[in-house]
Amino acid sequence: MTSTELTHPALEPYTLDTLALRNRFAVAPMSRISATPDGTPTEQMADYYRAYAVGGFGLIITEGIYSDATHSQSYFNQPGLVTAAHVAGWRRVVDAVHAAGAPIVAQLMHAGAISQGNAYGFETIGPSAVRPRGQMMVDYGGAGGPWSAPREMTAADIDTAVAGFVAAAENARAAGFDGVEIHGANGYLLDQFLTDYTNRRTDEYGGTVGNRIRLTARVLHEIRNALDDFPVGVRLSQTKVNDFTYRWPGGEADARTIFAALTEASYLHIASEGRDFLETATLPSGTTVTKLAREVSGRPVIANGGMHQLPQAAAVLTGAHADVLSLGTGALANPDLPRRVETGAALAPFDREMLHPMATLDCAAAWRERSGE
Repeated sequence: MTSTELTHPALEPYTLDTLALRNRFAVAPMSRISATPDGTPTEQMADYYRAYAVGGFGLIITEGIYSDATHSQSYFNQPGLVTAAHVAGWRRVVDAVHAAGAPIVAQLMHAGAISQGNAYGFETIGPSAVRPRGQMMVDYGGAGGPWSAPREMTAADIDTAVAGFVAAAENARAAGFDGVEIHGANGYLLDQFLTDYTNRRTDEYGGTVGNRIRLTARVLHEIRNALDDFPVGVRLSQTKVNDFTYRWPGGEADARTIFAALTEASYLHIASEGRDFLETATLPSGTTVTKLAREVSGRPVIANGGMHQLPQAAAVLTGAHADVLSLGTGALANPDLPRRVETGAALAPFDREMLHPMATLDCAAAWRERSGE
């Protein structure tokens, strides 16, 4: 136990848009593929998310939720926000989290070209007919081997995808969520539009980085118009689930253009895709992506990547790199991490098996057993 841990800056309350957070620790979105086959959340999922609220996290962001019934689903047993059954299932999750004292935000996601469904005969779509890099993810239901090349999206396809994001956001509000987060990161559809090698379009959505961020900005704007004062965040990343080494080719100049296009956001969430913050967030100029996001957008920023390393997490906050910290592996290993930091208790080590989606929600059950809840 150290005085640094006991007075950790992440324990301070924070107001994120209209959301009153009891501290600055957030649960990062992590795919668990634990819904029913039709995408309906389960009671087990309600227990899983509730465990983080009981454990003291200030904010919970859900796993990626698919936004329409045509092309957006990424994995089998991924939850959706498309049907009345989905809304009812998520309402049970939201109620359980609220009863334990935390706000919860729904992350809205469209897979685009890296939907695992293409192994089972589903058509995939993307900004251009470019085969994604890497291999399909067997752990998430893919058949392995290279991805299929998607069909290039038409203007009508783009309109349909945008409408799906808006409808899913409306369903999120109906389910009682406290806000939504647009998934524009990690190689999924909106990030495919932003990425130079997957976007070879010659229309208003292709070419310059200003054009390539246009679809994400449009989704943000249309959700804002539909839901007025409902908090709407945007998650961005340079790295991807299928390309850990990618960086925005224009470096700081690209970052400035991207962040300036998203000033309507309630917050920006900069993801690391399993990499350490220092590795993924530092630009050649020496500044960090997150600090630049705060400066350019004027919006609060959530930083991700190794934030269970408490000295680094403190430095991110005190160095004005970010306002809130999101934790993935650290939260899986320690659903009660904020409580542990409050008391100076040691953090439990991370077991890589927890990342396996078939391990699903066992960490929540293990935590309840440890805590005697």
